[in-house]
Amino acid sequence: QVQLQESGPGLVKPSQTLSLTCTVSGELLTANVAYWSWVRQPPGKGLEWMGAIAYDGSIYYSPSLKSRTSISRDTSKNRFTLHLRSVTPEDTAVYYCARSPDARVVADGSSWSQYDYWGQGAQVTVSS
Repeated sequence: QVQLQESGPGLVKPSQTLSLTCTVSGELLTANVAYWSWVRQPPGKGLEWMGAIAYDGSIYYSPSLKSRTSISRDTSKNRFTLHLRSVTPEDTAVYYCARSPDARVVADGSSWSQYDYWGQGAQVTVSS
C-alpha cells in the first residue's frame, strides 16, 4: 500500500516561499513508472494541478505556475518537495501530493481519475 504524507509550515507570509514535502512509503519514487504530483485546492474552488516529478527525474510544471514553482526530490529519503515563490493570499489552499501511473498526467494534470494515491492534504495559509 502506497502512502503519501505532506508536511510543512501551515502559515507563510506574503512574498515568501512556500515549501512542502511529500514523504512516500510503500513504493520507491524511482521503482515504477509513476508521476508524483502536487495539487492544490483554494477555499471554495476546484483542484488545480501544479506540477509533477516523474520516476526518472523528469519535471513538469503547470504553465500558469511555472515561473514560481520548483519541484525536486530526495531519493535517499524517498520524498519530493514543492517550492512556490512570491506567494500571495491567493495561494492559500489545501496542498496535496498524489501519485499517477499514467504519463498523460504531465499533459493534463487535471484529469483526476488518473491518480491512484493521495496524501491527506496540508492547509497552507498565506497571511501577514
